[in-house]
Amino acid sequence: MPTTNAPLDLNRVDLNLLVAFDALMAERSVTAAAARLSVGQSAMSSTLARLRKLLNDPILVRQGRTMVATPVAESLVQPVQKTLTDIKSLLSQRDSFDPATDHRTYSVMATSYSAVAVLHPLLAQLPTEAPNVRLRIQPFAEEYAEQLARDQIDLVIVPREMVPSGLDLCCEAAYTDRYMLAVDQEHPDVGESISVEEFSELPYLAISPDRRPALAELQLDLLGIPRRVEVTTSFEIAPFLIRGTRLITLVPRTFGRRIAPATGLRLLEPPMELPWATEMMVWTKRMDDDPGHAWLRQRMHHFADAYVQDAPSTPATG
Repeated sequence: MPTTNAPLDLNRVDLNLLVAFDALMAERSVTAAAARLSVGQSAMSSTLARLRKLLNDPILVRQGRTMVATPVAESLVQPVQKTLTDIKSLLSQRDSFDPATDHRTYSVMATSYSAVAVLHPLLAQLPTEAPNVRLRIQPFAEEYAEQLARDQIDLVIVPREMVPSGLDLCCEAAYTDRYMLAVDQEHPDVGESISVEEFSELPYLAISPDRRPALAELQLDLLGIPRRVEVTTSFEIAPFLIRGTRLITLVPRTFGRRIAPATGLRLLEPPMELPWATEMMVWTKRMDDDPGHAWLRQRMHHFADAYVQDAPSTPATG
């Protein structure tokens, strides 16, 4: 910070400097911060120089191959984040939201399954229902709570098991879905149904969405049902690996129904009882009463009700 006691001249403070400071502290890299803000590396270097002059502090110093923040910079991280959040809230305050005319861009983090199940139908409807609303869909990341707090994303759709108790965020069930057995439509060994024994004997494709075991895999382990696992992959790749093979797998029914016609898959009831999978919507308390955000959540529920059917009711939480 400046070493004098003279008051800081606010005419010298550019709001973009705070945005750049926040990015530099999050990335601890000029190159990564520049990419994050979609500016050139030289421009970010110049901004860092302006921050150093403004605060009379190095902000970031090199330590080996990495950059580390100075104590002064560390002390400013949370106050700057709060300031940017307050400014964003002030500028976005609205008493109403009209999807037919208002301009908004929402960043939504979702699993591959949720993106196919409810975000794709919403995207297809936006041009007619909300022509000026844009969605930026990001892949799921376990640090989603931190990104919500930093206003990097507006909404997260996440499995219920990934929402820890005591989280200081708003959350409610988006939809609940059940698992189905997926096989190639010409599978030579599978008719209208299979037994648990046949399930265990056939070559199995284990799904690991976003680098974690799917709920179905965990439940099969709890039930003690062995699998002859020959392939492990993600939701989006699984259908293309099943086609034309003897592999079998378990997929959420809504996901399976949407991709089965294009991938030549057939869906059957699994030979065991499995719990329903629940996906949650999570957002910050600051956005809870925002009319535009409330509209987005309502549309998520609408498409969940339309495409995810026969699910047991799940009360909202949080």
